Amino acid sequence: MFRSCIALLVCLCAPIGVFAWGTVGHRAVAKIAENHLSSTAKREVARILGTETLPLVSTWPDEIRSDPQYKETGPWHYLNVAAGLDFPAFTAQLTATPATPPANAYTALLQVRQDLKDPKKTAAERLFALKFLVHLVGDVHQPLHVGHGEDRGGNSIQVSWRGRDTNLHSILDGDLVEYPGFTYSEMATAYDRATNAQIKQWQKNDVATWLFESYQLCTPIYAAAAANPKFDYQFYPAFGPSVQQQILKAGIRLAGVLNEVFAK
Repeated sequence: MFRSCIALLVCLCAPIGVFAWGTVGHRAVAKIAENHLSSTAKREVARILGTETLPLVSTWPDEIRSDPQYKETGPWHYLNVAAGLDFPAFTAQLTATPATPPANAYTALLQVRQDLKDPKKTAAERLFALKFLVHLVGDVHQPLHVGHGEDRGGNSIQVSWRGRDTNLHSILDGDLVEYPGFTYSEMATAYDRATNAQIKQWQKNDVATWLFESYQLCTPIYAAAAANPKFDYQFYPAFGPSVQQQILKAGIRLAGVLNEVFAK
C-alpha cells in the first residue's frame, strides 16, 4: 500500500557515501547561525555543548557514520525523490504516514528538533540531538541531498571536474564549496549578508519549503550534467552563487530553529 511512497522517500540503492558541504561548508553554516542566535539560545547552546562549539560539532554526524553503533543514522543525511514533482506532490510524499515511517533527512530533522526541545531527554540525548540538528539543516540545503532516487542524488552520474573524474554529487558536496579557497570563518564572513527581510522570510519557511527549494535547484544541475558532463571553469560562475545562497540560508534557518527551540 505504501510501497510507492517509500520508494520515493528512501534511497533505492546504497547509501550516499559523500558528505554535504564538507567540513568548511558545514562549519560555515554553523558559524553563520552563531551570528544570529538570541542571547538565550547562545547560553543554552553553550550549556549543552560544554567545551565544544557549534561549528566544530557540525561535522560530527559525518565523522561517526563509519561506526557500526550509528549505522542507523546513515539514511538521515538525505532524501531521494523522483523527478518532476510539484510542491503539493512533493509535500504529500513528505507527510504521508506509512506504518513504518522511512528514515530520511526530513523525518530525522523533525525528530532531533523535537528531542532537543524535550525537557525529559537526558543531557546526552539533547547533545546528540543538537549535533544532528546543526548538521542536518546544512545537509538539506545541499540540492543533491534532496535529489533523484534513481541516480542516488547524483552519485551515479559520472562527470569530470576540471579534468578529474568524479560524480555529480561530489562536485556539489565539495568542489563548488571549496572553490573560493575560504576557511569556514572566512566563508561565514563573506556570505553572511542577508537582509532583515530575507532573514524574516527564510526563518518563517517550514522544513518542507527548505527541502523543495533544494529539490528545485537540482533541475538545472542535472540539466548541465546531461548537456556536457565535462565541467570546467565555467561551472562555478553558473552554480557557485546558488551554493553560497544555500549555505547562507542554512545558517539563517538554523539560527531560527535554535532561537525557537530555546525561546522558553
